[in-house]
Amino acid sequence: MATLWAVSDLHAAVRANSSRIDELYPEDPADWLIVAGDVAERTELVLRILTKLSRRYAKVIWVPGNHELFSRSQDRCQGRAKYDELVEGCREIGVVTPEDPYPVFGGVTIVPLFTLYDYSFRPPGTTVEGALERAREHQIVMTDDFAIAPFVDIRAWCWDRLAYSIKRLSRVSGPTVLVNHWPLVQEPTLRMAWPEIALWCGTRHTRSWARRYNAQAVIYGHLHLPGCINVDGVDHIEVSLGYPREWEAHGHLQQWPYPVLHSDESASSALEEVR
Repeated sequence: MATLWAVSDLHAAVRANSSRIDELYPEDPADWLIVAGDVAERTELVLRILTKLSRRYAKVIWVPGNHELFSRSQDRCQGRAKYDELVEGCREIGVVTPEDPYPVFGGVTIVPLFTLYDYSFRPPGTTVEGALERAREHQIVMTDDFAIAPFVDIRAWCWDRLAYSIKRLSRVSGPTVLVNHWPLVQEPTLRMAWPEIALWCGTRHTRSWARRYNAQAVIYGHLHLPGCINVDGVDHIEVSLGYPREWEAHGHLQQWPYPVLHSDESASSALEEVR
C-alpha cells in the first residue's frame, strides 16, 4: 500500500533539525512526499535537501514558503527570479513544483500551490496600512519585510498567483488535495499568541478554494502550530516541523510525517496536463 506523506518547515539550516530530516524515509518504495515550504533560505541547500528526499521517495512535491524567497542585495537571484531559479532546479532533480502538471495519487489530484499573502488576514474595518502600523506598535515586524518585500511587490505577486492558480484549478476534475505553504483560511491563525502576525500568513481570496475544488484535505505549514482544523467540512492540516524549541515542546500531529492518503493501487505517476 502506497502512502502520500506530508511535511513542511524543515528549516534545514538549523543543525538540530538535520536528525529529524534524516528520519524521513518511505515505508513502501511507492510512497510519495509533500514538502510544503520553508526547506531553507539558500537555494543550494533547498535543492540539496530536496535531492536527498527525491532519492528516497517515489515522488516529491514541493511548494515554496517565505524562507525560500529570502534574498540579500548581493544575491544573484531575488524576488520572482529566485522563485524561477528554484523551479528550474527542482525540475532538474525531478521534484514537482506549482509550475508543473499536477500529479495524481490513487485517483486524487495533488495540487501544489504558491499564493503568498496580501495582508488581508486583518481585523474587519482596518486598512493594510493601519494594520501594519498596529503591528509595528506591538514591535511585530517580520523578516519578510527585509528579505522579500525590498525585491518585489508582494501583494501584486500574490494577486498574480491567485489568478494563475484559479485558471489551472478550473481545469481539474475529481477529488484533490490542495498544498500551500500559507493556510488557505484564516481560522488557524486565530491560535497564534500574537494575532498581528496573521498579516503575513495568507489571503482571504483562497477561503472558498477547498470546497470549490473538491479538496479531500488541505496541507499547509508556516505557523509552526501543527494540527488539524475542519473548516466547511474540509480538514486543513498543518504538518510543520519548525524549530527545535517548538517540536521539543509541543510535538507534532499523531504521526510525523503526516499520512495524507493511502492507495491500494500502485500510485499513479501519470501527470495531468494542466498548464
